[in-house]
Amino acid sequence: TSMKISNKPILLVEDDQVDVMTVRRALKEVKVTNPVVNLENGEEALKYLRDPDSAQPCIILLDLNMPIMNGIEFLQVMKHDTQLKRIPVVVLTTSEEQQDKISSFDLGVAGYIAKPVVYRQFVEVMRTFDAYWTISEVPL
Repeated sequence: TSMKISNKPILLVEDDQVDVMTVRRALKEVKVTNPVVNLENGEEALKYLRDPDSAQPCIILLDLNMPIMNGIEFLQVMKHDTQLKRIPVVVLTTSEEQQDKISSFDLGVAGYIAKPVVYRQFVEVMRTFDAYWTISEVPL
């Protein structure tokens, strides 16, 4: 069975194209059929999320180390925005920094995936969202 929970896109905020390819491949492997929107930094992602013409994502996969506006800065803005704060965010990072983990959990991220993205780990995280997304489809 494919894990198409809704037709909402997955927003991938990542500036490294190799990582983008890895994530796309991992999603295909898990049979996730949602479209993937890839933006290169937090500023572009906020612009996308605040654009009424953009399809709102069911989940955001967020790299922490990006130019212009990094992942932590993006989370700080996003989590204070009533329109956006309910979108689940999974952080992708190469960072071994405990502080980054603590900061992102303090900012309400739903999960954490270390890079390079390992399929099995990615699959596990996406499976936990299976139930989560189904619930998040119910209008509040």
